[in-house]
Amino acid sequence: MSGIKIILDKCVGCGLCIKACPLSAIELKDMKAVIDLDKCNLCGACIESCTFDAIMIERKVIARDDISSYKGVWVFAEQRDGIIASVAYELLAKARELAKDLNTYVGAVLLGLGISAKAKELIHRGADKVFVVNSPVLEHYIAENYTKAICGLIGRYKPEIILAGATITGRSLVSRIAVNIYAGLTADCTGLDIDKEKKILIQTRPAFGGNIMAQIISPDYRPQMATVRHKVMPEAEADASRKGEIIQESFDENLQDKRIKFLDFIKETTSTVNLSEADIIVSGGRGLGEGKNFALIEELASVLGAAVGSSRASVDAGWIPYSHQVGQTGRTVCPKIYIACGISGQIQHLVGMQSAKIIVAINKDPDAPIFKIADFAIVGDLFKVIPVLTKKFKEILKK
Repeated sequence: MSGIKIILDKCVGCGLCIKACPLSAIELKDMKAVIDLDKCNLCGACIESCTFDAIMIERKVIARDDISSYKGVWVFAEQRDGIIASVAYELLAKARELAKDLNTYVGAVLLGLGISAKAKELIHRGADKVFVVNSPVLEHYIAENYTKAICGLIGRYKPEIILAGATITGRSLVSRIAVNIYAGLTADCTGLDIDKEKKILIQTRPAFGGNIMAQIISPDYRPQMATVRHKVMPEAEADASRKGEIIQESFDENLQDKRIKFLDFIKETTSTVNLSEADIIVSGGRGLGEGKNFALIEELASVLGAAVGSSRASVDAGWIPYSHQVGQTGRTVCPKIYIACGISGQIQHLVGMQSAKIIVAINKDPDAPIFKIADFAIVGDLFKVIPVLTKKFKEILKK
């Protein structure tokens, strides 16, 4: 067990450790240092300051497994009400590429109640093995119970890599798994690859506000774990002829975390098309000037049957709710058509939409960065351009 303690025979009450502690976790009592363990994070600053060797940290050493025994690229198949999240199909496509480079199999983990029939869908999308855990305890997503179920599978089958969507569920689940099995985790990845020489996973994600792309590796511990943004990778195509193995596992209900009880799941209600799944998105940015001008965006989106998106600047200004934000700190989208209106195209926004099939940009600044990635660039006043586009699309769609 990790911990810290004062060696009372050596402590002289000099107070140097108090000055060094960044968390104000140390005080003097009866001329001896006393550490508040609720505040201390074992940073070691006090040890470096102590000239009398009166402070000692004991750290728990985790024995390393033989990492050569770990095989397989696993995907957490997130589902709700028996419907598998599309991000799982995106991850299965990437998992097949990674597994090919590692000469191993693709596994999918499916948890819930009465969901065994969905295992075939995962095989059709690329899984070689599907690990199904059916239990009333797992009917609804509760992070603690899902964590225990998956940690049990990891201990039994030892996967080399585990991938999950960077969704609310994926983020809350995989971080808990990583802590429990002492593995590394890279969150919000936008790219995955294999170092073919070292046979390790290269995990790429934006860093420093999206200004650089960091490549992260976990060479010494297994499994290597990552959450991946939705819509940054294409979905695996369904192939009904694919064959695979379905492995039924059980969950020991004695492991259930009884402190937590599922009450209800309240879905977000939106009046427009779901942003993450939309084929067409019309987004507005700072160039709209004020919130009421989003009516132009909404009208064009309504005509096209599109979702309404926005830049961070529009959300920060209070013009539109955060659920519409596209970019590094918002949604990552991959529509067939993305229409950016009055959006300059900072890297933080581009990260969230640059994989769109067709990008149309409307901006009065001919040097706007958005034009560098746009397939169609309209240099002009959006207050004149958008009404014309809306009118023309109305005429075309009436025919």
